[in-house]
Amino acid sequence: MPESFSVAGRLVDLHAHEVQPATVHVQGDVIDRIEPTEEVPDQYLLPGFIDAHVHVESAMLPPSEFARAAVTHGTVGTVSDPHEIANVLGVDGVEYMIEDGRPVPFHFAFGAPSCVPATSFETSGAALGPDAVSELLDRDDVLYLSEMMDYPGAINGTPDVMAKIRAAQVRDKPVDGHAPGVRGTDVERYAAAGIETDHESISIEEARKKLEAGMKIAIREGSAARNFDELIPLMDEAPDRLMFCSDDRHPDALADGHIDGLVRRAFARGYDRFDVLRAACVHPVEHYGLDVGLLREGDPADFIVVDDLDALTVQRTYVEGTLVAEAGETHIERVASDVVNRFDAAPVAPADFRVAAAGDQLRVITAADNQLVTGEEVVATPVEDGRAVADPDRDVLKLAVVNRYTEKSTPSVAFVRGFGLDRGALASSVAHDSHNVVAVGTSDEALARAVNAVVRENGGISAVGNGTNVLSLPIAGLMSDEPYEAVARRYTRLSNHAQNELGSPMNAPFMTLSFTALLVIPTLKLSDQGLFDGDAFAFVDLFVD
Repeated sequence: MPESFSVAGRLVDLHAHEVQPATVHVQGDVIDRIEPTEEVPDQYLLPGFIDAHVHVESAMLPPSEFARAAVTHGTVGTVSDPHEIANVLGVDGVEYMIEDGRPVPFHFAFGAPSCVPATSFETSGAALGPDAVSELLDRDDVLYLSEMMDYPGAINGTPDVMAKIRAAQVRDKPVDGHAPGVRGTDVERYAAAGIETDHESISIEEARKKLEAGMKIAIREGSAARNFDELIPLMDEAPDRLMFCSDDRHPDALADGHIDGLVRRAFARGYDRFDVLRAACVHPVEHYGLDVGLLREGDPADFIVVDDLDALTVQRTYVEGTLVAEAGETHIERVASDVVNRFDAAPVAPADFRVAAAGDQLRVITAADNQLVTGEEVVATPVEDGRAVADPDRDVLKLAVVNRYTEKSTPSVAFVRGFGLDRGALASSVAHDSHNVVAVGTSDEALARAVNAVVRENGGISAVGNGTNVLSLPIAGLMSDEPYEAVARRYTRLSNHAQNELGSPMNAPFMTLSFTALLVIPTLKLSDQGLFDGDAFAFVDLFVD
């Protein structure tokens, strides 16, 4: 039990909408009393920040290590969907995340993954049906039903989908949504199915329609999808229905900042500070029923100390009365995380990526930096010796997905624009959501080298050019067992390799690559089973007549 202590400063009361000089007296792990004080240090006391929707695994860190990094930015809790590891290890993966996060002073609110696998058009390591989801929801440490990515199923009332939603409703647990590009009457039907939130809006008009349908909006700013600039004007329109989230944040980005950065940016644009802070601190706690303190007497002693409300530099972070971070340094001790995995893929050969030129025109995925949504183009097929090949001069590269759950399989191959590689290849076993091995490259030889670098590590990310650069991810092929500082440095080196040595213009090429396999985000994607049209929700041919 933490010792008793007191902290004085200008207390920001997000319920009374006022700032008053006060001293917060902490007894053990709760706030015993708040005492008005005339003379206080030149600092501000705030509730801690909450990430309202995040996949912890995307930081390539287990929960205990994620917490060590997040608290340095004033984050005291997350609403965490563990569906990444659930796609690899099923219920065992969800339990792994809960248990790994349990020893550290941090508020993890884990959900029951609703869509494992995300679709039936890909190979995953596990499947969670209605019975498994219901059993997870029976647990006190599983607080909500995670994002319902099968929005066609929710809109059309598919029995398995509705059974999962009802399982949450009868237990009085919230239901998260995922509805990219869904509009018109479909939005109303999706919300009417029981969906309460959405974090996938990429335009303000899309978000407004979801608000009109009764949903709450989490404004997302992650390593790939960055929607803050587009959506932040909603702060003047519906401040009581907003939250902030990162969704997927890679280790280098997490080392640099978290929800604090979004609050700072909103302040700089002149939005009401109480509205912004309520979205960052209060609304997730209230919506999900989190046991997180909001700087009131009797609350858990979860709060932060900042220098002022402009720079918003986090000086100290407290969780349940424990000082967990100070001056940018974490005070949380490292936890030895178990290594669990399922990775069965065997090495591949360049010949495995060959594609016979079966047509004069080729359907190509168009990927954009900072967006999960992809497009489609039709281009003249680049041909060499009767085979369709990559054409780096036109930024037409080969994209491949290799099934990690079987020893030998034929890679699925398509073509993509946007990565801009001049040479070499990138590969990753972080490939949403089934987490097979996805790779993009300028030649079959480079693709094989990049994929095999990942296979040798039983999971990881790689960049190959003149040399080979690899970050091993031994935990489920998704997470490292190293300290977050080391993972951030190594990931930064890989990103620099992709950008400076291989020529990619993308801000986050590995994050963008990982989402080229996510079939539930429009438009054109690639799974281990083939090229997939997310709008038609069906496979399509690589070549166009």
